Amino acid sequence: MNGRIDRLRGELERLEVASFLVSNPLNVRYLTGFESSNAFVLVNHNDVLLMTDGRYAEAARAVEGVEVAVVERDFLPGLAARLAEHAEPPVAFESDHLTVARHADLLGTGLELVPAAAVLLSLRAVKEPEELEWIRRAARIVDDVLNRLVGEPVVGRPESEVAWWIVQALHEEGADDVSFEPAVSSGPNAALPHHHPGSRVIGEGETLVIDLGARVGGYCSDCTRTFATGALPDDLQAGYAVCSSAQAAALAEVRPGADLRGLDTIARMEIEESGNEVLHGLGQGVGLEVHELPVLRQTAAGTLSPGNVVTVEPGVYLAGRGGVRIEDLVIVTDDGAEVLSTFTKDLTRLN
Repeated sequence: MNGRIDRLRGELERLEVASFLVSNPLNVRYLTGFESSNAFVLVNHNDVLLMTDGRYAEAARAVEGVEVAVVERDFLPGLAARLAEHAEPPVAFESDHLTVARHADLLGTGLELVPAAAVLLSLRAVKEPEELEWIRRAARIVDDVLNRLVGEPVVGRPESEVAWWIVQALHEEGADDVSFEPAVSSGPNAALPHHHPGSRVIGEGETLVIDLGARVGGYCSDCTRTFATGALPDDLQAGYAVCSSAQAAALAEVRPGADLRGLDTIARMEIEESGNEVLHGLGQGVGLEVHELPVLRQTAAGTLSPGNVVTVEPGVYLAGRGGVRIEDLVIVTDDGAEVLSTFTKDLTRLN
């Protein structure tokens, strides 16, 4: 973990600060390996202070390379008091995580505070080999579940029932947890990109969008496939063809140096030229969370780097009719891309 601390220290000069207070629990875990609902890390040029309450004290003392301070469970006076004692000002804080109330507590220390957003998220965007291996394992589990799903009857079952089957199957195949609650969207619901599975019974001759992910070792996977539950009407068949073509075109350009906005544009143009509206960006980073940096959309700036893990997931949505989304999880390698989602993208029928 020391390399991660060093990378954060490398940001101190750019931010013109002497210390960095990390409050997001996932970022605390990323830097130290320590998991807790109430922990903070203060990184100075020479020291790392891990602050937590008595419930986690024993586990905290097992973390190598940090000084541990056991503070009161409430944010004040424990943590803020220790911060005033140990921090070298100015102190950067995670302005995209810390609440207004806690910021007010910090102001009470008299320290000069500097807001800093997405600093750790940017560091997390480039995955280390061990992180990539966890993500590969999580992706393999999803492939295994999709292969099992092909043999499952789905027509006549409520979306929520199929979603629960997916949760169970992910655990049976070795997931520690799900990355997110599976999306099972059938018929008109498949035209809603963020539909939550409900009581609608899956019918025949419609598209069924399945979006699922596994969590292994703290790391996520994410994959979407669209199935047919029988012969599809012409507009949905055409939608599938457009989505498949757009996904393949964008995926082929994933490599180091690829422009984030440009990748989104590749898929977006093909979908719009077919007469369909684009309802979301092409994809996003995946790691400890299922939505991380970098993002592939029109508001993005920058390029892909080796070690990035991103989704490529265009969608075609026909309001009131159905929808199609095809999503692969991809590692950006030194000279191209490693596609982790291996389940077929040919239109597959479920019964």
